[in-house]
Parts: sequence; C-alpha cells; structure tokens
Amino acid sequence: MRFYTETHRHYCGIDLQAKTLYLGILDQEGQVLFHKNLRSRPEEFLAAVGPYREDLVVAVECMFTWYWLADLCRKEGIEFVLGHALYRKAIHGAKAKNDKVDALKIAALLRGGNLPQAYVYPPEMRATRDLLRRRLHLVRRRGSLLAHIQNTHHQYNLPEPSAKVAYKANREGVAEAFAEPDARKSLEVDFRLIEQYDEIIRDIELHLERRAKQHDPQAYHRLRSVPGIGKILALTILYEIHDIGSFERVQDFLSYARLVKCEHSSAGKRLGSGGAKIGNAHLKWAFSEAAALFLRNNPEGQKHLRRLAGRHGKAKALSILAAKLGRAVYLLLSRERAFDMGRFLAQGR
Repeated sequence: MRFYTETHRHYCGIDLQAKTLYLGILDQEGQVLFHKNLRSRPEEFLAAVGPYREDLVVAVECMFTWYWLADLCRKEGIEFVLGHALYRKAIHGAKAKNDKVDALKIAALLRGGNLPQAYVYPPEMRATRDLLRRRLHLVRRRGSLLAHIQNTHHQYNLPEPSAKVAYKANREGVAEAFAEPDARKSLEVDFRLIEQYDEIIRDIELHLERRAKQHDPQAYHRLRSVPGIGKILALTILYEIHDIGSFERVQDFLSYARLVKCEHSSAGKRLGSGGAKIGNAHLKWAFSEAAALFLRNNPEGQKHLRRLAGRHGKAKALSILAAKLGRAVYLLLSRERAFDMGRFLAQGR
C-alpha cells in the first residue's frame, strides 16, 4: 500500500460523480476553506480552486469518471493524486456517509499522509488499454452465443456438432439439424452475430497490435519471447503494466497481479489471507492463461510442472507456475532482455 506523503499548503478532496462533484479544501492546519457541491465541469472546478492554486494538491477516489479531472490537472500544472478505492475503504469508516462527508475525508486523509494511492495511467496509452478491455468484453459476448448453441442442443437432446462451431468452417448444417423452425432460426441468429463479433474482434486485434508496435515495440516482442504468451496475452500484459518501473520490487508486481496471497496474522498466529480483490484482475487472467499455455508442446515445462505438483499438488503447482512467469516477465521488462528457458527452469530447484 503506497501513501501520498508530500506536504502542501492546500489539500483538495473531491467526491466525484458523473454529473456532479463535491469539493472540499483544507489548509495546513486542517481548517475548511471551501466545501461545496459543483457540476462536473472544468470551468467550475478551476473557478473553485482558483483562490487556492498556490501549492495545491487534488485527490479523488478512483472511479470511472476520473480521466477528465486528471488530464485537466496535468494541463493546469496542479498536483493530482488518485486514491485507491478498496484500500481507502479499509482504513476509514463513518456512521454517516455521503458526498459531502467523503469530500472532506479525502482531503483529511491527504493532509495526514494517509491516502492510499492508485496508479494514474497516462493519457497516451489509456485509450488503447480501454480498447483492449473492450475487446475482452466482446469476446465474452461471443462466448455466451457459443454457449447458447450448446445449450440448445441439450434442450432438444441432439448430439453436439463433432467439430467446434467456434470456427466458421464447422458451422455448416448445424442449424438445419433442428426440426423445429424457430429453433433453427434462433441458431441462425447466433451464427450471424458470431460472424459479426469475429470480424469486429479481428479488426480490434489488428489495430491493437499496430498500436503496441508504436508505443513500446521492444517490450511487446520481449513478452512474445515467453512460451505461452501470444499476441493477446502480450498485449494485455503490456498495457495493464504500462511502466514496470512503477513497481519497486518484484514482490510488489506479483501482489498487484494477484499472483501471491496476502497473509493475515496476529500475535504470531496465521489467520488466513485476504485482499483477493485488490490488484489487477486482467493480469491475473493473463498469467493464469500463460501458465496453461506454457505447457503446450513444451516437454521441459511439463517436467517442471510435474516436479512442482509432486511437492504441492497439481492445482497449487499451476499457481506457482503462473507466479514464476510473473516474476520472469518483471525481470525481462525491467532488465530489457528476452526470456531464458534454462534460467527459468533453474529457479526454485
């Protein structure tokens, strides 16, 4: 957990919504200088903070509407801090909770050096990352259509197609196997939608690959050197990390990627683990997929997994493999070198 500990003359806390923002400003002594509800408009924000611009820091809780405010502060030369929503929830509470109360709470945590920070993703690559996440949403929608086709076969007690209908060449004659005309029509609709998703997803992937080669081609190709990390996983890891230098230690990176458990203990006794939802779910998915794909056509990798499974069991062995891949990715990005299979397999022996 990283806290913002810089000192300033004025501390501004904002409870930000889509159409409104509640803004509170404190001085160094904790006196309330400004506390008012405003519309979420740049001119109103700048007018409110205008008298306090000298040595001002602005903090807002991380939610989907923070982009415009971060970019505005950057343009105006105002220090901006993005508060980590889950960590902030863990360190303070109140009997009454509303926008008015939360705005001053954010300012007070900022003033006291107790505001946990989230990473302010820069605008140069932010839209590309959002497009990559949008692609994942479309892939899942496509998957739900394929699941509906499978379920329809079960409903009518028909055998499933012998080949995967995810591929266009295997879809011919599948809908015609249903005697019920409305069932046939339902599957035809599914296939037409899947074709549209296929075309859109291919176009997005091509665009993303071009953008990756513009933003950071060296890092992209280093990621592709890892067995099991293909085009989509490399794109996901590249854009979800952005700057490997933002992680001081490999342990910080593994925690952010949800590849290690956070232990809870008291008086020397282990009480379990927690914080499972704190971190990047996209990186967790990417490294879990990479661990499974790492084993494909990789006898050395399969032998390594069997050795891990003998010590820890198969399920935990896969988790350990995913964490090892995360560590390898951290080192290859931070040290700017390609993946070394021999060194990877030698670690932890």
